[in-house]
Amino acid sequence: MTDTTPDILQDRQAWLERATVLSEALPFMRQFSEQTIVVKYGGNAMEKADLSRLFARDVVLLKQVGINPVVVHGGGPQIDRMLKRLNIVTERVDGLRYTDQATVEVVEMILSGSINKHIVSAINEAGGFAVGLSGKDGNLIRARKLRRVRKDPDSAIEQVLDLGFVGEPAEITPHILDAFRASEIIPVVAPVGMGPAGETYNINADTAAGAIAAAAGARRLLMLTDVPGVLDKSGNLIPEMTASQVQACIADGTISGGMIPKVETCLQAVADGVDGAVILDGRVPHAVLLELFTPHGVGTLIKAD
Repeated sequence: MTDTTPDILQDRQAWLERATVLSEALPFMRQFSEQTIVVKYGGNAMEKADLSRLFARDVVLLKQVGINPVVVHGGGPQIDRMLKRLNIVTERVDGLRYTDQATVEVVEMILSGSINKHIVSAINEAGGFAVGLSGKDGNLIRARKLRRVRKDPDSAIEQVLDLGFVGEPAEITPHILDAFRASEIIPVVAPVGMGPAGETYNINADTAAGAIAAAAGARRLLMLTDVPGVLDKSGNLIPEMTASQVQACIADGTISGGMIPKVETCLQAVADGVDGAVILDGRVPHAVLLELFTPHGVGTLIKAD
């Protein structure tokens, strides 16, 4: 006799729904099979324990279905907290942290140490095989000093800003990532690079992720943020944009403030050969899976014209 109690029927319905979801995801798994996906991980997605566990499981799933994930992480809030604990005062120059020798030592300690190993441990606990790196390992990120120019509002004379040991990628050498690609290893990269004289540079995680995505020939660059994506002037999500549409939205003020450097990173990655770059909300559970394995995704996909 078949058991048709309400609980059993409810369980069967839930199982059916899960099987349907997996079946519908199959074409997308095939589309991205053996492709590299670079994920910039930071913000609330990294700070909240429940989201952190879900992210780790999702990254393991990507590897299990034949995709090659590379995680590049930030850590600004954690660095700020440690600097405060150590009574190291840092100043901001046009919104950017001036990084002296004492500060860059803390930055490297936090990024390459506690944060990196926390992410590695979470992925390993979820059943994966993650290895932590910094951009200094295997000469992955050769860096140069970041130089910014601003105009004095009174004299209009251009001034070069000295940000100390803040850098930008000069060259990406992805050989170490290529070696991991053919293995079970999931690389987790801290955005710290090495300069020409062996000095350490702190690099913006978004910038590092974009440069790594381009050098590794990634199919997608996923930028996890604390906003849904690019919004129009009515506050609605724009699901897909071309490079020229992004430039137009910057020009008319639709894209402004802190979103500008994020879309500029996406534009550079796409110009350098990445098939598509996505800005998406890391606060959404399973955001990475929803973006890759559903028809419309959950963020803003930026592609070439």
